Order: sequence, then structure tokens, then C-alpha cells
Amino acid sequence: MPRVIEYKITGEYDGMKIYTFMKYKKGFSDRLIRTLKRTENGILLNGGHARTIEILREGDTLSVTMPESETGIEPIEYSLNIIYEDEDILVINKPPGLAMHPTHNHQGDTLANAVAYHLEKEGKSCTFRAAGRLDKGTSGIVTVALNPLSAAKLNGKVKKEYFAVVKGHPDESGTVDVPIYRPDPMKTLRACSYEKGVEPAVTHWNVIEYGDGCALIRLSLETGRTHQIRVHMAHIGHPLAGDTYYGDFRPEFGHQLLHCGRAELIHPVTGEKMIFEAEIPDEFKKCMNITNYE
Repeated sequence: MPRVIEYKITGEYDGMKIYTFMKYKKGFSDRLIRTLKRTENGILLNGGHARTIEILREGDTLSVTMPESETGIEPIEYSLNIIYEDEDILVINKPPGLAMHPTHNHQGDTLANAVAYHLEKEGKSCTFRAAGRLDKGTSGIVTVALNPLSAAKLNGKVKKEYFAVVKGHPDESGTVDVPIYRPDPMKTLRACSYEKGVEPAVTHWNVIEYGDGCALIRLSLETGRTHQIRVHMAHIGHPLAGDTYYGDFRPEFGHQLLHCGRAELIHPVTGEKMIFEAEIPDEFKKCMNITNYE
């Protein structure tokens, strides 16, 4: 079933054009509004067809039916760890080792395939729209937008907090403000350079606890560059445990010990502030050689 969003018009919007209400008060893009105008029952006012130049009155009901879209992704059965789900967003705790999107190296074994399967079971279908991505080896919270409005309103608006185990004992807190660039356009590898860097990148960290030759740290980003945390921490001499791409510390884990443990967002339809958390994986505790975290 397509997603239908209903807005009850209050006095503050009395006399406003539908277009103005949708674009400037509810965050619909011009592109989405154009699509809705071409969609059967895309925009209804009190149950009847409406043009976007029509005037809203207090007490009106404006109904918007999101256009359905084909996923283009094969549904593959996979047991997802779902933190939250409603008609507009799906929040998942992704395990390490699961790629986000199908590529030439990953066909069928991705989060997109798993989400397609989950939604198909519920009689739903949508394009896979993740509000931010995680590397294959990174675990933690991924927010998936379930319609075009949610995708537009969440793009770049999900505030994330990461946790990592790094080599050595970094200062209790600090900031890495060094541009990141791609030395070889044919490879994913990134590097830091003030001279060559074309993408500003800023990472903040603070230590939660020191371990034996390592530290558990909390990180937040001002920018979202590919491999940013991994590159920046390696740049200052504290590569992530398990990250053989940028270091050689604790390679036995087979992937970087990096986890998105907290995400904060404003719900794209209700406007509610929402905070989601995902517990730090046991691998982190094993690496730190401690039994629990505060």
C-alpha cells in the first residue's frame, strides 16, 4: 500500500497556497511536488483533486500519496536487527561484514537486498534510500528512508556518534582537521594532505577508557568523507583495531572496530526528535579486555 500522509490544516496556515504549505512548511521538494501532481490522487484537498495554487482553510484536510517505486533490488532473506520501524523510516543495527549496496563484488549479500526482503514480507516496496552509509566492516545504526519525502528531509540531517577501538593511548580528547583526498582514482584508499586534499574533513574524539595498548573512543564528525574516521585516526598514529587497510593493529578481528552507536534525527513527517542507540559489540570489549562499559 502506498504511504498516505494527511495534514490537518490549523489556523496558522489559513489562506496559504497548497504549494507554499508543502514546500516551505513540510519540506517537499519542487521535484517531488511535480511528481505528485502527475500521480493519481497524489494531492487531495478534503478528498477531492487539488491544484497546488488552491488556498487552504482552517479545518481542511490535505492528503498526499507518496508515489510507489520499484526497488530494482532482488529481495534476499536475511535476519535484520531492527531498532525502529514506521511508515516513513526503518532504523537498523547493521552487523559488520554486510555491504550496504550491491556492487560487482557483492550481489545479493547486502543490506539493500535484506531490506527489500523485509519490506516485501510486509507488502511494501521502495527504493533503498539510506540516510548516510557505513563501510562494509563498520557496524551500527543505519536509517533507511521509506519514501521520497523522508529521503529528502533526512539527507545530511542524521547526527551520528561513533565508537572505535584504536591503537595506543591518544589524548583524552582532540580534533583532526585535515583534508582527505584519493591518491588513485581507481582505488578506494584515501589519504590526508594539506596540499593535495580537496575535501575538508573534521573529526572530533574523546577517550572513554584506556586499555592495554589501546583505547575506546567516542567520535563525532563535522563532515562525512569516505573512510574519514579510519583515515584521520591512522593519520595521527592511532589506527583502528582490525583495520588492515590503514594499519596493522589487531588484524585478527578481520574488520575495523568501528560502530555507529547513536543516531539523532527529526522525524520527517511528525517532526518529533528521535534518538536511537545500538550497544557496543562484544568484539570491542574483547579487544579492550574488559567486561562492561558504563
